Amino acid sequence: MSPITTSRARVARRIAAAAAYGGGGIGLLGATAAGILLTEVRLARRVVGGAGGTPPHADGRYGSAFVHRLGREPLLLGLLGDSTAAGQGVHRPRQTPGALLASGLAAVAERPVELRNVALSGARSHDLDRQVTLLLDETERVPDVSVIMIGANDVTHGMPAARSVRLLSDAVRRLREAGSEVVVGTCPDLGTIEPVYQPLRWVARRLSRQLAAAQTIAVIEAGGRTVSLGDLLGPEFAANPRELFGPDNFHPSAEGYATAAMAVLPTLCAALGLWPEDEERPDAARREGILPVARAAAEAAAEAGTEVTAARGRWALLKHRKRRRLPAHTDPTPRHVWSRAARGSS
Repeated sequence: MSPITTSRARVARRIAAAAAYGGGGIGLLGATAAGILLTEVRLARRVVGGAGGTPPHADGRYGSAFVHRLGREPLLLGLLGDSTAAGQGVHRPRQTPGALLASGLAAVAERPVELRNVALSGARSHDLDRQVTLLLDETERVPDVSVIMIGANDVTHGMPAARSVRLLSDAVRRLREAGSEVVVGTCPDLGTIEPVYQPLRWVARRLSRQLAAAQTIAVIEAGGRTVSLGDLLGPEFAANPRELFGPDNFHPSAEGYATAAMAVLPTLCAALGLWPEDEERPDAARREGILPVARAAAEAAAEAGTEVTAARGRWALLKHRKRRRLPAHTDPTPRHVWSRAARGSS
């Protein structure tokens, strides 16, 4: 393991430990650097512009063609988190990550999927408690699997990393105790946002990767799985920022969300036991294997699309799953769409 990875693993473990024992004041950088970060964030926001508008409403049933094939009730997919989970930046429901994941899951499972999205644009990790309560209280049953995407706003608003991680861990534990599988898309690499300049770009990349690694440790210990969102999911973002960022240059475009969904879908299916068994075994050729949790977390944070799941004790399985192209999908039929009123402020 390289000295850089060792250092990242050590920092991530320290943050996760502070979160587990109730610490909240651990900062990743000194006060001067933090001040620079917050100042540059305010300037960057003027450049990238506001999010604008409300994310498309995509809740409803997907894969209705499978209703009569198996005669089983639909799988229930819950989505929680911030604007990325909500689908900010696109205009059609079918372009949102929730719709893409629900469509993909339905195709793999050959079974209808009901999507319930309680994510809120601008949310930070302290909003997860409200979102979990909303998801569990206003659905007829516990989601079969829940996807959380959170962390970017924690970084840009200066939330202490240990507090951010503790809040996420609490949300994962609540969902797991209720009976839902959980997949977390960890904090994206904010250093990829095109209008952001130095020194913010370097600071943002360091902060977001350290938070992502600490999130991974906490989620694994709480019984969930993680997928590194990294540079908003893969080298495609770095190579094609004009194509993969939306009109505000901050949120993903339709192509960007599709890239994200392709990376998350295999882990989502694996959490439900729907992925081929031969792909569950580590492949050394793809640099997969059983690693200490902190090392797996550090390596995943540095490479987008990497999955980490619990193995045994303080060991974790690191996987680079093959991405699968998403199937064609349709918007949910009106009679199955959740009412906007039920979503509250989300």
